Amino acid sequence: MTVTAIREIAKSRVLVSVDETFAFVLYKGELRSYGLKEGQEITEEAYRDIMENLLPRRAKLRAMNLLKNRSYTEKQLYDKLKAGDYPEEIIEQALDYVRSYHYIDDRQYAEDYIEYHKESRSRSRILRDLVQKGISIELAGEVYEEKAGEDRTELEKEQILNLMHKKNFVPNEATFEEKQKFSALLYRKGFQVDTIRCALLLDSTTI
Repeated sequence: MTVTAIREIAKSRVLVSVDETFAFVLYKGELRSYGLKEGQEITEEAYRDIMENLLPRRAKLRAMNLLKNRSYTEKQLYDKLKAGDYPEEIIEQALDYVRSYHYIDDRQYAEDYIEYHKESRSRSRILRDLVQKGISIELAGEVYEEKAGEDRTELEKEQILNLMHKKNFVPNEATFEEKQKFSALLYRKGFQVDTIRCALLLDSTTI
């Protein structure tokens, strides 16, 4: 195996290519420690130590440090490690490690997210948010039904009433055009058409 390129990507970090293919990113001190130079051979022992010890240890530590500050979905954590230029197999090892300790758990993430937002956001908005965070629509929908399914209609009616109050919107005093405009606002927020129609029929004394 030959080191075919060493390219600086930051003040202290370099990208190393082996046999014309990206291999890994090292700190400059590590580059010197392994004695790697462009155009020279890298020993099998050095390559194995980097791929089996150095990088897995660093990726696991990076993942743990990220999770200290906030929760991540598996996809979000993958993207963070990918942005750090870790090879695919190293990323998978790091994910397997934190997954084995339940430091990442997409179901738990979805449960916590839904519990926190179910009273302020529509089902559609919550599911869209979770999918954007890398959780499958199937899992997001399943967890939502478990956490808020039975209360969904009442939750969304309450959310619409709160929005009416905030916008000083009174259905039985609004013009047709004002109702259409408010309905469009609710639809964009992810509320179902039937729920919107029901809310617009409510008497102003319920607001």
